[in-house]
Amino acid sequence: MAPSLSSPQTQLPDLLHQLGIPASEIARRGLPVFVEAQDLVVVETLAARGFLLQPRAAQAWWEMQSAAAADGVVLELVSAFRSIERQAELIRRKLDNGLALADILSVLAIPGTSEHHTGCAIDVTTPGCPPADASFEDTAAFVWLNAHAA
Repeated sequence: MAPSLSSPQTQLPDLLHQLGIPASEIARRGLPVFVEAQDLVVVETLAARGFLLQPRAAQAWWEMQSAAAADGVVLELVSAFRSIERQAELIRRKLDNGLALADILSVLAIPGTSEHHTGCAIDVTTPGCPPADASFEDTAAFVWLNAHAA
């Protein structure tokens, strides 16, 4: 089905322009543009924020989290579904804090190109490890994921 006239995908060029990202940057980097998921379920809540995934991804997360727990490994969600607009908000916040766009795009995907838009991607951590930190590679959770995650 083609996106409606008001879909995030059809608004993407304007959004990129507002952020100062040339639309050609997506092609230059060879990035796919993902369709934003619509059928989402809450998989966890953290404070007032809920983590959303597509139903099959949610089931896979719960099964993986349970299997890890059975092996004594705790996996925690850091991020799940993220809308195209939310991706843009993250970039705007960093721009407002004075970070250079090139530096921001070295750690955040261009809106429209994040697999988080699909509702099938997650970021995980484990207790005692800061989110999105290289030290995760030194944890039992990292070892477990390398051995068990598809």
